[in-house]
Amino acid sequence: MNARLRSVSLLAALVLCVPALAAPNEAVTKPVKTVVQSVRYNKDLAALKNFGGEQQAKFLLGEAWDKASEEQRKEFIELFHTLFAKIAFPKVRDNFKNLASITYEDPEVAGEEAKVGSTVVIDHPVKKQELKLKYSLAKDKGGWKVVDVAVLGDSMLTGIRDDQVRPLLKEGGWDALITAMREKNKELAKVTLK
Repeated sequence: MNARLRSVSLLAALVLCVPALAAPNEAVTKPVKTVVQSVRYNKDLAALKNFGGEQQAKFLLGEAWDKASEEQRKEFIELFHTLFAKIAFPKVRDNFKNLASITYEDPEVAGEEAKVGSTVVIDHPVKKQELKLKYSLAKDKGGWKVVDVAVLGDSMLTGIRDDQVRPLLKEGGWDALITAMREKNKELAKVTLK
């Protein structure tokens, strides 16, 4: 009887420890899952709270970030997130109309950075599509934040930096970049973020 009671106690202790052991993985994957579900269900502002705006801006702007004033930095992050949400989120939602499943891999954590892979299965009426995504995250004082996503190996931030940000900075510096972002935001004024 004592041996059985000890076995049950040991089993109970192990079961109770499992959530504690899983907690670090959950802390890393939670922002990714929150972004995906928030975008899916039209909660754009909730999704944006899980993005690492400063980390994104530093990557996009490189040396120009260091030369910017606090006002420029703040406005860039706000405009970037607003434009990203207005342009990308509706496209993602459109694909999610035919979402069959999403599975997440265990995170790969290296210090203050992490990567989380996922497989998204879209069941289009014409054909089934499977997308492999890899989210890059960074840890800051507020926890883990999504910084980038790679689709089929192509980084979203690298594309934005190389195709849009760098040419504008080269053409006219911060003024050209911020002016173009403000103008694009005015064009998209009818797109509301909830």
